[in-house]
Amino acid sequence: MADARVLDVWILALATEGERVRADDLGPIVERVACGEPDALGPLYDALAPEIFAAALWRTGSRADAADVVQDVFVKIATAPALLKGVRHPRRYVLTIAHRAAIDRKRGARPDVSIDQALLLHASGGDAGRAVDAARATAALRELPAAQREAIYLHHFAGYSFRDVARITRVPTFTAASRYRLGIARLRAILGGSR
Repeated sequence: MADARVLDVWILALATEGERVRADDLGPIVERVACGEPDALGPLYDALAPEIFAAALWRTGSRADAADVVQDVFVKIATAPALLKGVRHPRRYVLTIAHRAAIDRKRGARPDVSIDQALLLHASGGDAGRAVDAARATAALRELPAAQREAIYLHHFAGYSFRDVARITRVPTFTAASRYRLGIARLRAILGGSR
C-alpha cells in the first residue's frame, strides 16, 4: 500500500500545473504564427519544445530521435504556418504532430535510452529521493504493455484529458481511459498496493 502511495505522489508531483504550458497562453502566439509572423515561432518553440522532446524521448527512447522530432515539428510549422489557422487546441494539435513524427522515427530506429532513463531524465530534476522513487516506478512501468505506458504518460506526465489521449493515440476515449486504468491498477499490484 505504501508503494502505491509513493507512485501516486510521484506521478502527481510530475504533473504539477507549473510544469505544463497552459493551453490558453498559447492562443495569441499560435494566431501570430498562423498569420505568418516569423517572430512568433520562437515563443511557440520555447513553450512547447521541452514537452515535445519529453514525449518523443518517451516514445522513441533516443535523444537524437527526440531532438529530430522537435525539429521536424517546428520545420513543418515554419514552412506551413497555415496549419495552425483555426486550431482550437494548439497544444494538443502540436503534440499530435509530434506523436506521429515520433512513431515514424521509432519504426526505423534503435533506442539509445531505456524507458527507465527516459523517465528518470524527466522525473528526477536532480533530487536523489525523487530519483529513487522514479526508478522504482519505472521498473514497474517496464512491465506494462506499451499502450498502457503511453496512456499513463500522456494523462499524468503531459496532463492530457482522456479525450485528448484518445485523439493523440487515435483510439476511442473509452479505450484510452481503460488503458490508463488498467495500467494504474497493474502498477499498484506490482508495487504491492491495492485500492
